[in-house]
Amino acid sequence: MSQKSYDNTPSLYLIPTPIGNMDDITLRAVKTLSLVEVIFTEDTRVTGQLLNHLEIKKKLISSHQYNEEKNIDIMLDYLRKGYNIGLTTDRGTPVISDPGYILVKKAIENNFNVIALPGPTALIPALITSDIKPQPFIFYGFLNSKEEKRKKELQQIKEMGITTIIYESPHRLNKTLNNIETILENPKIAVSREISKKFEEIYRGQTSYVKTQLDNPKGEFVIVIDVEKKQNTFLDLTIEEHIENFIINNMSVKEAIKEVAKQRGISKSEVYKIYHKGDI
Repeated sequence: MSQKSYDNTPSLYLIPTPIGNMDDITLRAVKTLSLVEVIFTEDTRVTGQLLNHLEIKKKLISSHQYNEEKNIDIMLDYLRKGYNIGLTTDRGTPVISDPGYILVKKAIENNFNVIALPGPTALIPALITSDIKPQPFIFYGFLNSKEEKRKKELQQIKEMGITTIIYESPHRLNKTLNNIETILENPKIAVSREISKKFEEIYRGQTSYVKTQLDNPKGEFVIVIDVEKKQNTFLDLTIEEHIENFIINNMSVKEAIKEVAKQRGISKSEVYKIYHKGDI
């Protein structure tokens, strides 16, 4: 073995790579890339460019969401032979909204070390520059690409009432911001674009305002949302009014009845009867 872990056994190293600025790579990441025998990576072309830049030559194995399961036996074979393995994604930290979880899980299940190196990731810079309360926070990753499911996820986020970080692609950004404005009631947000790159920008303010600043958005986006826990205000509402509140926010009648029953601690059938009969 060319590198020994803390207990002198072969290990899987999770190696963060720059999300934009090449100067963000750590000395430890460079050293580890040099010392592992093989690197499993999301895209061999992207990682190949990084290694060329660093003047490092290594065997690269493509490992992405469509073939990660097939790579389990290959990874375990390397580890059993005493080799250390590097795991990288195209940019940032492996496993965070990127492939790698399956390999990590199987390495642990087979009693091999998994060692994570600290390093570049987009969510923390976005959070600490957002001007939004940083603690507690949740990292949600990408919302569902289907709008109805995305709305349900945002409703769940609303109920948690915790600062939330999500990733979003440029072609879906405006739709997601529209959903955030409606379901989360126009919260304060910070949208970071192209973090650490030449055209890095941050847009802060109420969702309705930020939307006006993002014309033809391009690049990679991180959205930090100031989600405030709403106090139960339904006590002053009839069940019909309570349901209509959710319907206005683009919920179906069925979904609204389910949510009202949950919030009031009564059965869905009871809410259904009252809503459809108009009884109070």
